[in-house]
Amino acid sequence: MLKIGIINGPNLNMLGKRDKKIYGNLTLEEMNHKIESFAKKEDIELTIKQSNFEGEIIEFIQQNSSKLNGLIINPAAYTHYSYAIADALQDCTIPIIEVHLSNIFSREDFRGKSVSAPACIGQIAGFGFQSYILAIHALQDFLKKGSSEINK
Repeated sequence: MLKIGIINGPNLNMLGKRDKKIYGNLTLEEMNHKIESFAKKEDIELTIKQSNFEGEIIEFIQQNSSKLNGLIINPAAYTHYSYAIADALQDCTIPIIEVHLSNIFSREDFRGKSVSAPACIGQIAGFGFQSYILAIHALQDFLKKGSSEINK
């Protein structure tokens, strides 16, 4: 059974209340339920964490990455400036995928720069909660084929 961690960064606890044109109508709980339902069908064990605090996110990465096969992170606003989270991700020996609900490249210019993406095998953005489902598929494929086969 694959074990995948999902980290949701700051303000994602406000989904369903935030700008629905950008973030959609789902609450974080509803989104997590959809992702968990998908994972259960795929025989994947998920560990999901949401935090508004940079240190808690770093501690989750440090304490859990050795217990996981892969990690999916939506660093939210930390995407653009948290070198501390980027460093924690760099120290991981498991594949990581960065996700975003919105297309960060079609928004304000500062959102197009990710300091955490270089620590990841890829980035998926703009598909709402489906970004997480796509990331799970990508991790499954990556872990099944291995890094040398991913682009073939």
